[in-house]
Amino acid sequence: MKSLNPRFIFLLSLTVVSSSLGFYLPGLAPVSFCEKEDAKECQKDIQLFVNRLDSVESVLPYEYDAFDFCKDTDERRPSENLGQVLFGERIETSPYKFTFKSDKACVKVCTKSYDAGSKEDKLKLDFLKKGMELNYQHHWIVDNMPVTWCYIVEGNQKVCNPGFPIGCLVNQEGKPKDACVINADFNKKNAYYIFNHVDITIFYHSGDETNGMSARLVAATLEPRSVKHSNDDKPTCDGTPMDIPAEFKNNLKVTYTYSIQFKQNDDIRWASRWDYILVSMPHTNIQWFSIMNSLVIVLFLSGMVAMIMLRTLHKDIARYNQMDQEEAQEESGWKQVHGDVFRPPRMGMLLSVFLGQGTQVFIMTFITLSFGGENWKTNVLLTAFLCPGIVFVDFFLMNLILWVEGSSAAIPFGTLVAILALWFGISVPLTFVGAYFGFKKPGIEPPVRTNQIPRQIPQQSFFTKPVPGIIMGGILPFGCIFIQLFFILNSIWSHQMYYMFGFLFLVFIILLITCSEATVLLCYFHLCAEDYHWWWRSFLTSGFTAVYLFVYAVHYFFSKLQIIGVASTILYFGYTLIMVLIFFIFTGTIGFFACFLFVNKIYSVLKVD
Repeated sequence: MKSLNPRFIFLLSLTVVSSSLGFYLPGLAPVSFCEKEDAKECQKDIQLFVNRLDSVESVLPYEYDAFDFCKDTDERRPSENLGQVLFGERIETSPYKFTFKSDKACVKVCTKSYDAGSKEDKLKLDFLKKGMELNYQHHWIVDNMPVTWCYIVEGNQKVCNPGFPIGCLVNQEGKPKDACVINADFNKKNAYYIFNHVDITIFYHSGDETNGMSARLVAATLEPRSVKHSNDDKPTCDGTPMDIPAEFKNNLKVTYTYSIQFKQNDDIRWASRWDYILVSMPHTNIQWFSIMNSLVIVLFLSGMVAMIMLRTLHKDIARYNQMDQEEAQEESGWKQVHGDVFRPPRMGMLLSVFLGQGTQVFIMTFITLSFGGENWKTNVLLTAFLCPGIVFVDFFLMNLILWVEGSSAAIPFGTLVAILALWFGISVPLTFVGAYFGFKKPGIEPPVRTNQIPRQIPQQSFFTKPVPGIIMGGILPFGCIFIQLFFILNSIWSHQMYYMFGFLFLVFIILLITCSEATVLLCYFHLCAEDYHWWWRSFLTSGFTAVYLFVYAVHYFFSKLQIIGVASTILYFGYTLIMVLIFFIFTGTIGFFACFLFVNKIYSVLKVD
């Protein structure tokens, strides 16, 4: 129940199944709290954790410590697994510490002072203002669940966001940006307003789940506020908004405070404590529309394929099998290419590498295909290194940009070594093991003999030429996924939670069926036109869906995102290219094997001399 991250693509490309990706995901064991701590039954202290900060206007996340916020004097980080590091999670303790059912008002956390004559202080303040300008968001965690900011939008709809901004900006024209629109007091031109105070409310359930002896936390919300404290030592949290001028000329102090209150709510059970966040997510009626749209496409294709298989093919096979040799030579159609249809394709090595890699992505095993069994060692080496190598180089270049920008998403050198160890120590050896057993087995024998001299291919019409067929073949599979793709991209780049995995599984199955049926349909039309070059065409027909995916990603970038900056743009398209490459190999492999089975089946029941 978490926003997706582009780095999962890299893990998938190396066929490494990482461990659990969420320190704070639901499904963990419940923790009981009580006013008087009992080491065996419950605890009274509540620790608030902070995670990295991110923005919809920038792909670069930053650690909490990168900004000049209040730090925990006894800072410690939970043990993070490889998946968390790759996903850029940077969870650490915070100075916000509470005691169960102990309400407090306007508690001072710390005061940050900025000297106008200090270059270091100016850099800290400039970085903080840059974060407010780009609308960077805090992500706080209590009891393995996000602390949410709930507010009302148009239509009186309540939206709960698992994050809240560090501040906002009113530009030189006096126009408020982002969160500054929520308060009319944010009205100074060319000024930044920092949210240095939070009103936190923690809801707990103490009913039948805990026998009334203790409680479980079921929700944590907050409301950020900007407060200029008149007395930094004894704040009252009722002052005017804390504005930071765009030009840093005078010394400045920023005092961070919080208020905390606990409320009992026995209507929310611990197992369903995430529901209040999910109800504000996009409605599922759009998802049902996506499913129905995809089902209509699948039914249409299934009807077409069934008509071919049950009527046209049945009649063709019966007619061809009743003809003598002289009559067959006068006929035209797919039977005439039976002596060439299993002729190895050009660049069969590259195709077999793509298919081997696509099969790894699809079923997470290591299978290598080889046409004719030649150069098997080269085949295995390319399968083990070609596609993962391309992805790793792209990934490494993206990581260099993250390193230069000081982003928390940058992979530490030790973790990078661990990834290489997984690749060379697990993926590559398993590829060789799979190749060893694969090449021990007999090769796939075609059902008909291949002619020594290739048959001349007749002049093709526009629609049976390679390029138009490939372009048309990717439209239907993409039509099945583009609505679901919108939510996936929102989760990756707009930091929205993705939880509709049931819908995603259905769309995944529909995608497999659509890729298979569209490729089989076009393959049959090409064979009827006596064009037997189906190997690469079947792979590219369904694989071309990835091109539409890339076009949609470009459209999404310019129409939906607010990303600015060269580094963020390069990172977006760099990760997108990794996703497109893997999707191309995956869909192409599905289409190829569907066509391969189809061609083998129809020629195996055909009587030829």
